[in-house]
Amino acid sequence: MRQVQAQLAGHGATWFTWYQNAGKGQRGKPWNAEPGQNIMMSSILNPPNTFIDNQFVITIIVALACYDFFHQYAKDKTSIKWPNDIYWEDRKAGGILIENLINGKKWKFSIVGIGININQTFFPSSLPNPVSLKQITGKTFNVLELAKHLCLCLELRWQQFLNGKELEQLEEYNSYLYKLEEKMIFKTSNGVFSAIIKGVNNKGELIIDTGQISSLPYGSAEWVLT
Repeated sequence: MRQVQAQLAGHGATWFTWYQNAGKGQRGKPWNAEPGQNIMMSSILNPPNTFIDNQFVITIIVALACYDFFHQYAKDKTSIKWPNDIYWEDRKAGGILIENLINGKKWKFSIVGIGININQTFFPSSLPNPVSLKQITGKTFNVLELAKHLCLCLELRWQQFLNGKELEQLEEYNSYLYKLEEKMIFKTSNGVFSAIIKGVNNKGELIIDTGQISSLPYGSAEWVLT
């Protein structure tokens, strides 16, 4: 973020780290990772201003790129948990945090932070359901080479978006959605309820069926996973 604000870095620049001591995820939650075992990186994207009222497009692009990457190694049972976690079966393999730099009506940059579990096999007991590629495949991976592969996946999805495929990308995002057409439990400020997941619209709202079709705004609900 400091590099972007100082105009010392632009679109496509990516930082990879072997260790972070203050990683953060959605809603201010910490992101914990063993040093040297996982992908932890941040990339700069410069979205077109025509999409400033639909910032969820960046989430779709990045989530699809992470799905493409993880699925190539873990194969089936990989999914995208709304809005932007990577899951394998019912376990979390990766997370995404996007921070947008907007000045008036100008979308200057998006800073995309990605964390994906690669070789770590022991996790803090406070984490409810983590999983890594090594746990899934039994193999040890070259983390830096995999990070380069993830950058390639991100660039391919970015170019697809620039070529006007945003509607197709939304359809694909929905096809990979975790627990699609299944009943799940959610918690909002109004309480806990169950609903069948029907998909996600282009605003990033989760479409649900509680007996009638409605939608949950982006960031308004938490999953209750049992």
